[in-house]
Amino acid sequence: MDTDVVPAGTPAAKESGCFIGCAIALLLFLVLLAWGAWALDEFEKGLDGSGQLEQTGASGDRWDPLGPGATARYEDGLKVTVSPPRREPDGTYGLTVTYENDTDEEVSFGGTCETLEVREGEPVDDLVGHDLTWLNRRECDSALARPLGVDETRGVPVRVEPSRRGVPVTVEVGWPYGTSRDAAYFRLDLG
Repeated sequence: MDTDVVPAGTPAAKESGCFIGCAIALLLFLVLLAWGAWALDEFEKGLDGSGQLEQTGASGDRWDPLGPGATARYEDGLKVTVSPPRREPDGTYGLTVTYENDTDEEVSFGGTCETLEVREGEPVDDLVGHDLTWLNRRECDSALARPLGVDETRGVPVRVEPSRRGVPVTVEVGWPYGTSRDAAYFRLDLG
């Protein structure tokens, strides 16, 4: 006779069945709890829109701008990175604004470079510091003329000439009028 087998109907068999039932119930509870947390997170994203910045560290708004090399991350998966500025031998500066579309749909720029603004001054200075000369605005317009497809990455080269060395520069990544996506601000120093 095998001594490891517990006869049915004994108290030990009832305890074993109770333990298995409790373990299954606990597992189901944890699965439902995880699903509920995911559903609540998706509901919250739906309330404030998929165009919200979702940052760790600097928020990316005009009062807390991102720095050179930083990436603005949106809830729907879109990412925008502004490279550190590079000083060219002729005294101008170059930088690249890179758009990475990890969303479920194409992203429109509105057909012109109006959604990308580069200017001298701090991000909170709306009407001050527009003495920066943007040398390749037409190239930028061309790069942003067509929408960015799903899983596509596009770099937009920007060449500027500041009024003086050491001036702070703001790069504002905006979106066409009527869209709900937040603008992202980057502050760079042209030293």
